[in-house]
Amino acid sequence: MINKQRLLERFLRYVAVDTTAVEDAGKYPSSDGQIELGKLLLSELQAMGIADAQQDKYGIVMGTVPANVEGIDTIAFNSHVDTSPETSGANVKPQVIENFDGNDIQLTGDPSKVIRAETCKELPLAKGKTIITTDGTTLLGGDDKAGVAIIMELANFLMENDDVERGPVRVLFTCDEEIGKGVDHVDVSKVDAAACYNFDGGGQNIVDNETFSADMAVVKIKGTNIHPAIAKDKMVNAVRAAAEFLNGLPRELSPECTQDREGFLHPYVIEGGVGEVTIKILLRDFDAAKFTEFREVIETARISTLESFAKLEIEIEYVQQYRNLGDGLSKEPRALQFATDAHEVLNRKFDLQCIRGGTDGSRLTELGLPTPNLSSGQHNIHSPLEWACLDEMVGACEIGIEIVKRWRKN
Repeated sequence: MINKQRLLERFLRYVAVDTTAVEDAGKYPSSDGQIELGKLLLSELQAMGIADAQQDKYGIVMGTVPANVEGIDTIAFNSHVDTSPETSGANVKPQVIENFDGNDIQLTGDPSKVIRAETCKELPLAKGKTIITTDGTTLLGGDDKAGVAIIMELANFLMENDDVERGPVRVLFTCDEEIGKGVDHVDVSKVDAAACYNFDGGGQNIVDNETFSADMAVVKIKGTNIHPAIAKDKMVNAVRAAAEFLNGLPRELSPECTQDREGFLHPYVIEGGVGEVTIKILLRDFDAAKFTEFREVIETARISTLESFAKLEIEIEYVQQYRNLGDGLSKEPRALQFATDAHEVLNRKFDLQCIRGGTDGSRLTELGLPTPNLSSGQHNIHSPLEWACLDEMVGACEIGIEIVKRWRKN
């Protein structure tokens, strides 16, 4: 049996550490809190008896639950310690609600924030369970500290239960996933596993076998700044040019207008002034070939804007981020098969899903380590309305144990 109380206590410890990722910090990991949480995980792994546990200079933590049967492939479990920069992750005050009644939740730190059943369909389904919310002033950090807690408890369970026959089971905790750098310093050859499982998904009993492919466009619009009193025929206002450029990106290609397998162009950062403006645009689609068309749309907007503003310059740099998880899973079919088998043996109805996003699993798979993504009980992520379900986290631990068993049976 999974120790539910110990799992809860782990999660509460982990969310108390501010691990907010910081874009353009110029270092990895981008925030000191990620190192701090990594040190905590390292000490807990060592206390379990995991002798090879270590934290490298990049903050990445790895260790191995030793095999108790020879000749079984090594597998790994992964999650990330950082949290999204979209909402503050500092001074988190988690609220634990036992035997939840399934109704709307008014958050204590900001009564204007209400988790509503009508807009969060999973909320009433958690009736009778234990859930953890924020107080409404920060995010909770369930993405992905729920995954971290699940893997730590899974490792602890295996160390305490030698009757679960297994090969080596690696645990891997990465940094800066939320800003697209999660596996930049992971040496897949050192992980040395046949497959990896990433606990970084929402809800329960979902197996992600496809993700978006992702690129980013960094657009620099360079104008000419001069005092407005003498600006006639001299000023070239990059702010106005940026507005025209963005207006040239069709709204029907935005995330708020797309769904299912439809890709999008998403301007999500704009900063600067009259002299120069930088815009960051996310390119997302399940088929990376679609990015050729997206680049053409962006180039059309660039040309049109240049035609409207004399002496304006626009530079565009494209950065590849990750590729569709499904592209690499076929190379090791057992990775996905054993994940679905684990659900079936526990009589859990599961959903194979294509997610409109990406995870460390996308990049690990691209690097040659097939890594399906699994549910970890997180909900309303990146928001002060975030919450996590402890019972779903326990269920994820049980899935992990069955995955370990499936590799033994192979």
